[in-house]
Amino acid sequence: MAATEETLTSSQYIQHHLTNLTFGWLPKDAALELEHGEHAAEHLSWGLKFAANADEAAAMGFWALNVDTVFFSVVLGMLALWFFRSVAERVTAGVPGAAQNFAEWVIDFVEENVRGSFNGKNPMVAPLALTIFAWVFLMNLMDLVPVDLIPYLFTQLFATLGADPHHVYLKVVPTTDPNATFAMALVVFFLVLYYSVKMKGVGGFLGELTLQPFGKWGLPANLVLEGISLISKPISLALRLFGNMYAGEMIFILIALLYGGSLVLNLTGGVLQFVWAVFHILIITLQAFIFMVLTIVYLDMAHQEHH
Repeated sequence: MAATEETLTSSQYIQHHLTNLTFGWLPKDAALELEHGEHAAEHLSWGLKFAANADEAAAMGFWALNVDTVFFSVVLGMLALWFFRSVAERVTAGVPGAAQNFAEWVIDFVEENVRGSFNGKNPMVAPLALTIFAWVFLMNLMDLVPVDLIPYLFTQLFATLGADPHHVYLKVVPTTDPNATFAMALVVFFLVLYYSVKMKGVGGFLGELTLQPFGKWGLPANLVLEGISLISKPISLALRLFGNMYAGEMIFILIALLYGGSLVLNLTGGVLQFVWAVFHILIITLQAFIFMVLTIVYLDMAHQEHH
Protein backbone atom coordinates (compact mmCIF):
# COMPACT_ATOMS: atom_id res chain seq x y z
CA MET A 1 0.00 0.00 0.00
CA ALA A 2 2.74 2.41 -0.93
CA ALA A 3 0.21 5.01 -2.00
CA THR A 4 -1.21 5.18 1.53
CA GLU A 5 1.91 4.75 3.65
CA GLU A 6 2.14 8.53 4.36
CA THR A 7 -1.32 8.60 5.93
CA LEU A 8 -1.45 5.19 7.60
CA THR A 9 0.01 4.40 10.99
CA SER A 10 1.97 1.18 11.46
CA SER A 11 -1.02 -0.64 12.95
CA GLN A 12 -3.30 0.60 10.16
CA TYR A 13 -0.74 -0.49 7.57
CA ILE A 14 -0.60 -3.98 9.05
CA GLN A 15 -4.39 -4.18 9.32
CA HIS A 16 -4.73 -3.06 5.71
CA HIS A 17 -2.45 -5.84 4.49
CA LEU A 18 -4.25 -8.47 6.57
CA THR A 19 -7.74 -7.60 5.30
CA ASN A 20 -9.23 -9.48 2.35
CA LEU A 21 -11.06 -7.91 -0.56
CA THR A 22 -14.46 -9.09 0.62
CA PHE A 23 -17.74 -8.99 -1.29
CA GLY A 24 -21.05 -9.77 0.34
CA TRP A 25 -24.32 -8.56 1.79
CA LEU A 26 -24.01 -5.98 4.57
CA PRO A 27 -27.28 -5.82 6.56
CA LYS A 28 -28.69 -2.38 7.21
CA ASP A 29 -28.72 -2.81 10.98
CA ALA A 30 -25.07 -3.88 10.92
CA ALA A 31 -24.19 -0.86 8.77
CA LEU A 32 -25.95 1.45 11.24
CA GLU A 33 -23.92 0.02 14.10
CA LEU A 34 -20.68 0.54 12.20
CA GLU A 35 -21.44 4.13 11.12
CA HIS A 36 -20.43 7.06 13.35
CA GLY A 37 -21.32 10.73 13.50
CA GLU A 38 -24.48 12.82 13.69
CA HIS A 39 -25.36 12.38 10.02
CA ALA A 40 -24.49 8.70 9.75
CA ALA A 41 -27.78 7.74 8.11
CA GLU A 42 -27.21 10.27 5.32
CA HIS A 43 -24.16 8.44 3.95
CA LEU A 44 -25.13 4.97 5.10
CA SER A 45 -23.79 2.28 2.79
CA TRP A 46 -25.39 -1.13 3.06
CA GLY A 47 -26.51 -3.98 0.82
CA LEU A 48 -24.51 -6.05 -1.67
CA LYS A 49 -21.08 -4.40 -1.81
CA PHE A 50 -17.33 -4.67 -1.27
CA ALA A 51 -16.43 -4.28 2.40
CA ALA A 52 -14.91 -0.89 3.18
CA ASN A 53 -13.02 -2.21 6.22
CA ALA A 54 -12.42 -5.29 8.34
CA ASP A 55 -15.47 -4.57 10.52
CA GLU A 56 -17.78 -4.54 7.51
CA ALA A 57 -16.22 -7.76 6.23
CA ALA A 58 -16.89 -9.42 9.59
CA ALA A 59 -20.47 -8.10 9.64
CA MET A 60 -21.15 -9.67 6.23
CA GLY A 61 -20.96 -13.07 7.86
CA PHE A 62 -20.24 -16.58 6.63
CA TRP A 63 -21.49 -16.19 3.05
CA ALA A 64 -19.23 -13.25 2.20
CA LEU A 65 -16.71 -14.00 -0.56
CA ASN A 66 -13.01 -13.21 -0.28
CA VAL A 67 -12.56 -12.22 -3.90
CA ASP A 68 -8.77 -11.98 -3.79
CA THR A 69 -8.39 -15.48 -2.35
CA VAL A 70 -10.66 -16.98 -5.01
CA PHE A 71 -9.02 -15.02 -7.84
CA PHE A 72 -5.39 -15.82 -7.02
CA SER A 73 -6.05 -19.47 -6.12
CA VAL A 74 -7.95 -20.06 -9.39
CA VAL A 75 -5.33 -18.26 -11.50
CA LEU A 76 -2.47 -20.17 -9.87
CA GLY A 77 -4.32 -23.48 -10.23
CA MET A 78 -4.87 -22.79 -13.93
CA LEU A 79 -1.19 -21.83 -14.26
CA ALA A 80 -0.13 -25.21 -12.82
CA LEU A 81 -2.51 -27.07 -15.14
CA TRP A 82 -1.31 -25.07 -18.15
CA PHE A 83 2.34 -25.81 -17.36
CA PHE A 84 1.97 -29.59 -17.04
CA ARG A 85 -0.40 -29.77 -20.00
CA SER A 86 1.96 -27.78 -22.24
CA VAL A 87 4.88 -29.99 -21.23
CA ALA A 88 2.83 -33.15 -21.89
CA GLU A 89 1.89 -31.91 -25.36
CA ARG A 90 5.55 -31.31 -26.29
CA VAL A 91 7.10 -34.29 -24.50
CA THR A 92 9.93 -35.99 -26.38
CA ALA A 93 11.81 -39.25 -25.96
CA GLY A 94 14.98 -37.54 -27.13
CA VAL A 95 16.93 -34.87 -25.29
CA PRO A 96 14.35 -33.15 -23.05
CA GLY A 97 14.21 -29.42 -22.54
CA ALA A 98 14.42 -27.61 -19.21
CA ALA A 99 10.63 -27.55 -18.74
CA GLN A 100 10.28 -31.29 -19.39
CA ASN A 101 13.19 -32.07 -17.06
CA PHE A 102 11.60 -30.01 -14.29
CA ALA A 103 8.13 -31.53 -14.82
CA GLU A 104 9.54 -35.07 -14.83
CA TRP A 105 11.53 -34.34 -11.66
CA VAL A 106 8.39 -33.09 -9.87
CA ILE A 107 6.33 -36.07 -11.05
CA ASP A 108 9.04 -38.55 -10.02
CA PHE A 109 9.32 -36.85 -6.63
CA VAL A 110 5.56 -37.13 -6.04
CA GLU A 111 5.39 -40.73 -7.27
CA GLU A 112 8.24 -41.73 -4.97
CA ASN A 113 6.35 -40.32 -1.99
CA VAL A 114 3.14 -42.06 -3.06
CA ARG A 115 4.93 -45.41 -3.40
CA GLY A 116 6.53 -44.95 0.01
CA SER A 117 3.40 -43.90 1.89
CA PHE A 118 0.44 -45.47 0.08
CA ASN A 119 0.03 -49.25 0.14
CA GLY A 120 -3.38 -49.52 -1.49
CA LYS A 121 -4.38 -49.48 -5.13
CA ASN A 122 -5.98 -46.25 -6.27
CA PRO A 123 -5.00 -44.48 -9.54
CA MET A 124 -6.41 -41.23 -8.19
CA VAL A 125 -3.93 -40.77 -5.35
CA ALA A 126 -0.81 -39.84 -7.38
CA PRO A 127 -2.56 -37.21 -9.57
CA LEU A 128 -4.22 -35.79 -6.46
CA ALA A 129 -0.87 -35.59 -4.66
CA LEU A 130 0.73 -33.86 -7.67
CA THR A 131 -2.12 -31.36 -7.88
CA ILE A 132 -1.92 -30.56 -4.17
CA PHE A 133 1.85 -30.13 -4.16
CA ALA A 134 1.98 -27.92 -7.27
CA TRP A 135 -1.06 -25.82 -6.32
CA VAL A 136 -0.14 -25.25 -2.67
CA PHE A 137 3.46 -24.48 -3.64
CA LEU A 138 2.38 -21.82 -6.15
CA MET A 139 -0.03 -20.24 -3.66
CA ASN A 140 2.71 -20.19 -1.02
CA LEU A 141 5.17 -18.79 -3.58
CA MET A 142 3.13 -15.59 -3.78
CA ASP A 143 4.52 -14.78 -0.34
CA LEU A 144 7.86 -13.97 -2.00
CA VAL A 145 6.32 -11.17 -4.08
CA PRO A 146 7.08 -7.81 -2.37
CA VAL A 147 4.17 -7.12 -0.04
CA ASP A 148 3.38 -3.70 -1.51
CA LEU A 149 3.87 -4.40 -5.22
CA ILE A 150 0.61 -6.02 -6.34
CA PRO A 151 -1.56 -4.14 -3.79
CA TYR A 152 -0.02 -0.86 -4.98
CA LEU A 153 -0.83 -1.62 -8.62
CA PHE A 154 -4.32 -2.63 -7.53
CA THR A 155 -4.92 0.60 -5.63
CA GLN A 156 -3.69 2.64 -8.59
CA LEU A 157 -6.20 0.83 -10.79
CA PHE A 158 -9.02 1.59 -8.39
CA ALA A 159 -7.83 5.19 -7.95
CA THR A 160 -8.42 5.74 -11.67
CA LEU A 161 -12.01 4.60 -11.05
CA GLY A 162 -12.44 7.14 -8.27
CA ALA A 163 -12.18 4.70 -5.35
CA ASP A 164 -10.61 5.66 -2.04
CA PRO A 165 -7.29 3.69 -1.81
CA HIS A 166 -7.83 3.40 1.96
CA HIS A 167 -10.86 1.20 1.19
CA VAL A 168 -9.13 -1.05 -1.33
CA TYR A 169 -7.84 -4.28 0.18
CA LEU A 170 -5.92 -7.13 -1.41
CA LYS A 171 -4.24 -10.26 -0.02
CA VAL A 172 -2.20 -12.03 -2.67
CA VAL A 173 -1.30 -15.19 -0.71
CA PRO A 174 -4.36 -17.46 -0.71
CA THR A 175 -2.92 -19.79 1.95
CA THR A 176 -2.89 -16.93 4.49
CA ASP A 177 -6.69 -17.12 4.35
CA PRO A 178 -8.08 -19.89 6.60
CA ASN A 179 -11.08 -20.19 4.27
CA ALA A 180 -8.77 -21.50 1.54
CA THR A 181 -6.78 -23.89 3.74
CA PHE A 182 -9.92 -25.29 5.38
CA ALA A 183 -11.58 -25.72 1.98
CA MET A 184 -8.66 -27.84 0.76
CA ALA A 185 -8.49 -29.78 4.02
CA LEU A 186 -12.23 -30.52 3.93
CA VAL A 187 -11.95 -31.88 0.38
CA VAL A 188 -9.25 -34.28 1.62
CA PHE A 189 -11.40 -35.14 4.65
CA PHE A 190 -14.44 -35.99 2.49
CA LEU A 191 -12.22 -38.18 0.28
CA VAL A 192 -10.99 -39.98 3.40
CA LEU A 193 -14.58 -40.58 4.52
CA TYR A 194 -15.63 -41.73 1.05
CA TYR A 195 -12.81 -44.26 0.64
CA SER A 196 -13.14 -45.43 4.25
CA VAL A 197 -16.76 -46.40 3.57
CA LYS A 198 -16.04 -47.69 0.06
CA MET A 199 -13.16 -49.95 1.09
CA LYS A 200 -14.47 -51.15 4.45
CA GLY A 201 -18.21 -50.76 4.11
CA VAL A 202 -20.41 -48.80 6.48
CA GLY A 203 -20.12 -51.53 9.11
CA GLY A 204 -16.34 -51.68 8.88
CA PHE A 205 -15.99 -47.90 9.11
CA LEU A 206 -18.31 -47.67 12.11
CA GLY A 207 -16.52 -50.64 13.63
CA GLU A 208 -13.22 -48.77 13.51
CA LEU A 209 -14.82 -45.78 15.25
CA THR A 210 -16.45 -47.84 17.99
CA LEU A 211 -14.24 -50.94 18.51
CA GLN A 212 -10.70 -49.52 18.23
CA PRO A 213 -8.51 -49.61 20.28
CA PHE A 214 -10.14 -51.10 23.42
CA GLY A 215 -12.62 -53.54 21.89
CA LYS A 216 -16.38 -53.71 22.35
CA TRP A 217 -16.25 -53.13 26.11
CA GLY A 218 -14.60 -49.76 25.63
CA LEU A 219 -17.12 -48.44 23.10
CA PRO A 220 -17.67 -44.94 24.60
CA ALA A 221 -13.95 -44.35 25.02
CA ASN A 222 -13.25 -45.76 21.55
CA LEU A 223 -15.81 -43.45 19.96
CA VAL A 224 -14.40 -40.40 21.72
CA LEU A 225 -10.77 -41.21 20.88
CA GLU A 226 -11.38 -42.23 17.26
CA GLY A 227 -13.83 -39.39 16.71
CA ILE A 228 -11.31 -36.83 17.94
CA SER A 229 -8.59 -38.45 15.81
CA LEU A 230 -10.83 -38.30 12.74
CA ILE A 231 -11.98 -34.70 13.21
CA SER A 232 -8.46 -33.50 14.03
CA LYS A 233 -7.20 -34.51 10.58
CA PRO A 234 -8.74 -31.65 8.55
CA ILE A 235 -8.31 -29.16 11.39
CA SER A 236 -4.58 -29.83 11.80
CA LEU A 237 -4.10 -29.99 8.03
CA ALA A 238 -5.70 -26.57 7.53
CA LEU A 239 -4.28 -24.78 10.57
CA ARG A 240 -0.71 -25.99 10.00
CA LEU A 241 -0.60 -24.50 6.49
CA PHE A 242 -2.47 -21.33 7.46
CA GLY A 243 -0.43 -20.69 10.60
CA ASN A 244 2.96 -21.03 8.94
CA MET A 245 2.07 -18.92 5.92
CA TYR A 246 0.28 -16.26 7.99
CA ALA A 247 3.32 -15.92 10.27
CA GLY A 248 5.64 -15.66 7.28
CA GLU A 249 3.50 -12.97 5.66
CA MET A 250 3.36 -11.05 8.94
CA ILE A 251 7.16 -11.00 9.15
CA PHE A 252 7.39 -9.61 5.59
CA ILE A 253 4.89 -6.89 6.53
CA LEU A 254 6.83 -5.97 9.68
CA ILE A 255 10.06 -5.76 7.67
CA ALA A 256 8.30 -3.52 5.13
CA LEU A 257 7.60 -1.02 7.94
CA LEU A 258 11.34 -0.26 8.03
CA TYR A 259 11.21 1.30 4.58
CA GLY A 260 10.55 5.01 4.19
CA GLY A 261 12.71 6.00 7.16
CA SER A 262 16.43 6.70 7.18
CA LEU A 263 18.95 5.19 4.79
CA VAL A 264 20.11 2.83 7.54
CA LEU A 265 16.57 1.54 8.08
CA ASN A 266 16.08 1.11 4.33
CA LEU A 267 19.30 -0.90 4.03
CA THR A 268 18.40 -2.94 7.12
CA GLY A 269 14.97 -3.66 5.69
CA GLY A 270 16.47 -4.75 2.39
CA VAL A 271 18.93 -7.14 4.05
CA LEU A 272 16.29 -8.59 6.37
CA GLN A 273 13.84 -9.02 3.51
CA PHE A 274 16.41 -10.89 1.42
CA VAL A 275 17.47 -13.15 4.30
CA TRP A 276 13.87 -13.96 5.26
CA ALA A 277 12.91 -14.57 1.61
CA VAL A 278 15.76 -17.08 1.19
CA PHE A 279 14.75 -18.88 4.40
CA HIS A 280 11.08 -18.66 3.44
CA ILE A 281 11.72 -20.63 0.23
CA LEU A 282 12.27 -23.64 2.49
CA ILE A 283 9.07 -22.94 4.42
CA ILE A 284 6.79 -22.61 1.39
CA THR A 285 8.20 -25.79 -0.13
CA LEU A 286 8.05 -27.71 3.14
CA GLN A 287 4.43 -26.72 3.78
CA ALA A 288 3.37 -27.87 0.31
CA PHE A 289 5.25 -31.14 0.88
CA ILE A 290 3.66 -31.71 4.31
CA PHE A 291 0.15 -31.07 3.00
CA MET A 292 0.76 -33.55 0.17
CA VAL A 293 2.32 -36.25 2.37
CA LEU A 294 -0.40 -36.04 5.02
CA THR A 295 -3.04 -36.35 2.29
CA ILE A 296 -1.34 -39.52 1.03
CA VAL A 297 -1.06 -40.93 4.56
CA TYR A 298 -4.70 -40.17 5.41
CA LEU A 299 -5.88 -41.84 2.20
CA ASP A 300 -3.66 -44.84 2.93
CA MET A 301 -5.27 -45.15 6.36
CA ALA A 302 -8.70 -44.98 4.71
CA HIS A 303 -7.77 -47.95 2.46
CA GLN A 304 -6.48 -50.12 5.31
CA GLU A 305 -8.76 -52.72 6.84
CA HIS A 306 -8.45 -53.64 10.51
CA HIS A 307 -9.51 -57.11 11.59
